[in-house]
Amino acid sequence: MSALIRVAIVDDDIFIRESLSMIIQIKEGFELAGTCANGFEAYELVQQQQVDVMLMDMRMPECDGAEGTRLVKEASPATKVIILTTFDDEQYLVQALRHGAGGYLLKNSSPDRLLESIRSVMNGNVLMDSYMALKLTTLISQNPTPQEKPACIPWEHLSLTASERGIVEHIANGRTNREIAESLFLSEGTVKNYVTDILSKLALRDRTQLAIWYWKQQNQQQP
Repeated sequence: MSALIRVAIVDDDIFIRESLSMIIQIKEGFELAGTCANGFEAYELVQQQQVDVMLMDMRMPECDGAEGTRLVKEASPATKVIILTTFDDEQYLVQALRHGAGGYLLKNSSPDRLLESIRSVMNGNVLMDSYMALKLTTLISQNPTPQEKPACIPWEHLSLTASERGIVEHIANGRTNREIAESLFLSEGTVKNYVTDILSKLALRDRTQLAIWYWKQQNQQQP
């Protein structure tokens, strides 16, 4: 029997916390690790117990989802963070993704979509649809951090091989190492090594940043 996925819920709305808690508790394969009303409480929770996936609201008092993501990832890098968002949370979402969130999910998503997303992130996927990704990369380009690389460096000016470019595209479309390996007829270990090399060449931290980088490329190369 596979291990339970321990999920924590972070939202200042008690109704949402209770609703999501019920979904998690009644589904086989999931376990509720706890609920929190803001990002600082989430930070305290991951210091006390194992949390595999954290569902993080954006707009909360005392400590919002972007800062909460930063704190959680610093305290527990292995914890996956999924941002619960609305279409008008773009500015907040940019910061959360920069701090290591593994993607985002609209608040009105169905229970099945929620559970599927939790499993997907646990399997190494990045939750990011192309429409929202293009909107986000525009915001990132307009408001770069000092640590970011230039907004767009053409593929041909980078030291990525054709194989590495293909793997970047797969990652940006949410595929796991196993799925990429099956698609390219490689071993999973080889794909993992490719990903490590790509992140090193681009000076990026993780797959989420790599996906954002890819969509930024696509956005800025459009006529």
